[in-house]
Amino acid sequence: MFVMLQVPWLQSCANLMQIGAPLPLLGCLGQYFKVLESMEVLAGQHGKEIIEFPILKLNGRTMEIESTFHMYVQPVVHPQLTPFCTELTGIIQAMVDGQPSLQQVLERVDEWMAKEGLLDPNVKSIFVTCGDWDLKVMLPGQCQYLGLPVADYFKQWINLKKAYSFAMGCWPKNGLLDMNKGLSLQHIGRPHSGIDDCKNIANIMKTLAYRGFIFKQTSKPF
Repeated sequence: MFVMLQVPWLQSCANLMQIGAPLPLLGCLGQYFKVLESMEVLAGQHGKEIIEFPILKLNGRTMEIESTFHMYVQPVVHPQLTPFCTELTGIIQAMVDGQPSLQQVLERVDEWMAKEGLLDPNVKSIFVTCGDWDLKVMLPGQCQYLGLPVADYFKQWINLKKAYSFAMGCWPKNGLLDMNKGLSLQHIGRPHSGIDDCKNIANIMKTLAYRGFIFKQTSKPF
């Protein structure tokens, strides 16, 4: 599952001192967050495959969602979903049958990002994920197996677990569930649903931002 969060940058850091003003989540670096969260299905000897690809565009001044990208992905190595996968994610076979391949979905992600202005060199943005797995291991690994290139914009991100631990002083062992509990937030939707996980990530970030936390990149350069 992938969540991409975009956050427009405030005009000046001086705005941070205004009472009640949302904080810029990238310090003085960027304009948008891209929240990304991948949902995978176990695929035999070749590991896992991405079957859901949701992305949210989040405005950094208002911390409200401006746009959504959401597609299911046809698995090719292990095309038949297991009962365990369906029970965990809520994704049934009919939801992935006939859907675009990962290559096609990545092409549409690029088109969506261009439409939303995220590929404009004057607009800075960064992905946000619940952990490093999605962009450090899962997406690069599957792209390598399928012979697909990995776009440069997937190579830097913010690990929300690390950001939360910096802000709250404790590690969220159970991920989104622990972060929602620690911030007294109601969990949105179904656990392990890609699009719902994205909404929870955005809500957690909004809460931390309004408490004064400034998000920074946590990944190391490739």
